[in-house]
Amino acid sequence: MLEINFTNEQLKVLKKSDEETNPNDLIALFNKPALKSEELVQILKASNALYRTGISVVTDQQYDLYISMLKDINHLHPYLNKVESEVLAEAKTVPLPKKMLSTDKAYSFDEIKKWVKRIIKAAEEIGISESDINIRVTPKLDGYAAYDDGTILYTRGDGYRGQDVTRAFDKGLQVAQNGQRGLGPGEIVIKKSYFDAVLSEKFENSRNIQAAIIAEKKVDKSIQKAIDDGACVFYPFQLIENKTAHYSEILTHFDSIVEKMWKAVDFYIDGVILETTNEELKEHMGATRHHHRWQIAFKVNEESAEVKVVKIVPQTSRTGRIAPVAELEPTKLSGATISRVTVHHYNMVKTRGIGPGAIVQLVRSGLVIPKIEKVIKKSSADISYIPEVCPSCETHLLWESDHLICPNKTDCPAQTENTLVHFFKTLGNNDGFGPKVIEKLHEFGMKRIHDIYEGQKHKFVGFGFGEKTAQNLVDQLKASQEIEIEDWRFLAAFGVSRLAGGNCEKLLQHHSLVGLFDVSVDDMIKIDGFAKQSAEAIVEGLNNVRDEFFKVYELGFNFTVTPKESNKSNNGSQIAGKLVVFSGAMTQGSRGDMEKQAKLLGAKVGKSVSGKTDFLVTGEKVGENKIKAARDKGVKVISEEEYLLLING
Repeated sequence: MLEINFTNEQLKVLKKSDEETNPNDLIALFNKPALKSEELVQILKASNALYRTGISVVTDQQYDLYISMLKDINHLHPYLNKVESEVLAEAKTVPLPKKMLSTDKAYSFDEIKKWVKRIIKAAEEIGISESDINIRVTPKLDGYAAYDDGTILYTRGDGYRGQDVTRAFDKGLQVAQNGQRGLGPGEIVIKKSYFDAVLSEKFENSRNIQAAIIAEKKVDKSIQKAIDDGACVFYPFQLIENKTAHYSEILTHFDSIVEKMWKAVDFYIDGVILETTNEELKEHMGATRHHHRWQIAFKVNEESAEVKVVKIVPQTSRTGRIAPVAELEPTKLSGATISRVTVHHYNMVKTRGIGPGAIVQLVRSGLVIPKIEKVIKKSSADISYIPEVCPSCETHLLWESDHLICPNKTDCPAQTENTLVHFFKTLGNNDGFGPKVIEKLHEFGMKRIHDIYEGQKHKFVGFGFGEKTAQNLVDQLKASQEIEIEDWRFLAAFGVSRLAGGNCEKLLQHHSLVGLFDVSVDDMIKIDGFAKQSAEAIVEGLNNVRDEFFKVYELGFNFTVTPKESNKSNNGSQIAGKLVVFSGAMTQGSRGDMEKQAKLLGAKVGKSVSGKTDFLVTGEKVGENKIKAARDKGVKVISEEEYLLLING
């Protein structure tokens, strides 16, 4: 909770950015102890608008804390997948020459290693050798993101449309390092030494100056002098100090490289940027709506405190995991009072003695999300504070690796909305029921899958959908029942623990969709790939969703039945039992259709080539590197035409 009051200047910005904004309502939200998702979004939008104009109402750390709160409530919220808008209230937007997205963030070396593993996996998928994977590390400038195409200087805007602020160059802004114009993305920044020595007494922070440089109005004389003195510049990312080396060297010397980059420039920075340098790899990895997958920002922890744990409270997440929340003696850390922190999982609680009376070292990860770094003194209490039943629905909990899981996917109040989102996303054969629609239906009491399928047009209209949208929802539900769908996909859509698509398909190779609900643990462990612990969890999970499953199943769907193992072994197919990978654009149908056909012929279908792959089937536009890498692993590479002759011969 923050005590917030707006200045007249801040009120003007808020009104320009959103005429419907009521400042009194916003003040009430900032001062409210518990916030809903849409209330958090209102705070984030207002905070972002003020930040972009250099008159922040919250610190960067407080803003990121609001982001983490929104993620905790709904990690699928559309706001989290948008680029944080850099839009000036008084200017019109224009298309950017190239997308400018936000940067994904990491707050630990382990997160960086996981990111590098994703880079390596992506390289393997397109046949790029590990020896050719280089990483470029640069300072992460804390400035105003912009794009210079040589003629126009654009703000980043929403990542797709920005605003023309070429007037900044007209005011005398120079390119850093005596660079030329037209070098693409970069940041408008001011030298740290200059700001501290000349401007810090007049301006609260450098953001005020960056915003003034691109504004339409004439700049303050002291800012114009900073521009004339070359202290304010546009710094293209191409020209910035960097360390580029093989990924193994970057990981081996990570701490020293970060330290060097932190001191490499005389500008304010808030982390370092890591990105792969291979253009083919960048294209393959692509981007989300929010960030490029081939790039990540690393931020550093700075402050910590020793804190006493008062108690551990279990909370059921939307995915069914039971999150242990440690309630702490209130402690001031990085400008915020911390009284609660989520522990990673209950195995950590149990093995590290994090319970009532424990003394823990608390840090704010990246100065944002508080977390327990280590245990100074273990709890002397017994482990009775580890729950046996779900705090939301009282279902018996299961251990899954380090986590306690509530297997009651369809009736647990904490999980029902996520269950609905998961069902329609996994089903994948209709376009009407995305997270936003599900959220609205859930608010109106539709908690079960069959409730939605039994919904009629007038009911959807009553929930606030327009006539046309309501009819479309009814049509999409009907389509999802009529369009052919694999039985294993339908089963996977119910979200049973340890029963994702692959395991569903394995089980349905031995049992019917309906008959699977009567399979015992002993029968299940006879199937290759199912250990006793997994089988017990699946059987219990199926039992929990049984009623809802059959209510939905009996509505009628058009299933493609998974071929049984016995049929597959006798079908005489040349690819039965073989591991096949399809790559490139196919001419005889979509890649998905060909994968489905291969499975019907008894093949196993992979997504990437490994030493266990038997055939790589190549369509159009498959890189030579990928083909060579497959052959080096002993994989037989055949064209689409050769593949069709193989299966039809």
